[in-house]
Amino acid sequence: MPESGFQINTHPALDRPLLIAGFDGWGNAMNIASGMAAYLIRKLNAQRFAGINSDLFYHYDENRPFVNVKDGELKSLSHPGGSFFAVQTDSARRDLIILQADEPNLRWLYFADELFSLCERLGVTTIITLGSMYDNVLHTDRIVSGIASTQDLTRRLKEKNVRSVSYQGPSAIHSTLMQKGAQKGFQCLSLWSHCPYYLQGATHYGLLSHLGLLLSFLGEFELDTSDLEANWKELNKQIQALIEETPGLQSVIDELRKAKVRGSWERMKEAAQKDGKVINLKDFLEPG
Repeated sequence: MPESGFQINTHPALDRPLLIAGFDGWGNAMNIASGMAAYLIRKLNAQRFAGINSDLFYHYDENRPFVNVKDGELKSLSHPGGSFFAVQTDSARRDLIILQADEPNLRWLYFADELFSLCERLGVTTIITLGSMYDNVLHTDRIVSGIASTQDLTRRLKEKNVRSVSYQGPSAIHSTLMQKGAQKGFQCLSLWSHCPYYLQGATHYGLLSHLGLLLSFLGEFELDTSDLEANWKELNKQIQALIEETPGLQSVIDELRKAKVRGSWERMKEAAQKDGKVINLKDFLEPG
């Protein structure tokens, strides 16, 4: 018998729960995917009830355990993996399950089987995976694209101006979960936030806020993102000051803006490719 993929501490009693999964790794530009999961856990006071068996799903030489040694003494050792958290809302709202995890390196199909088996036991019928990518967009844009397993879900995405995804190339685990989930009769969504390629190394609070409100609409739960908006207002001031001090970056942004006004996505790509200028915000912005 295969070893269990998840270590279940308790099975919470939940009402019509929705699963939201945010993975760190390949599809986590500007920390949007894992950052959204962490924000929901903190904001909604979610309670941990299960964890991932890291030995089954991770290459330790690719995703190494983190050690803390102080004065010659091993203080702690944490392995890659992830945890499941439960949120019980009021009677008029859906409950939530939040998965915050490193993207598995191994056994994606088995991981999907284990995940959907857990979902069936807990009464989950809808699953939303979160991803984010660097793209030829402005830092002031708030663009999310999506994939849906049903026409009804596609219609709901269009109500919120979520763009349909067209893509061919390497895949994250999100596609495996989408395919396996649809085969098993789950309603599946995958939401991808588009981050400005020319700014890296920080969390885009504006996109986080936009994504959080979109999730609350789709998941039928309440979420106040005013704190994220305040953080974005402050971060945006620092970004604008940095742009004004960096002529090469200003030129790239001006070309992107012109292409956007002309309404040409292809021209935006051309503008971005003319100058590969990339700024790592951690090198310039004040911590905090």
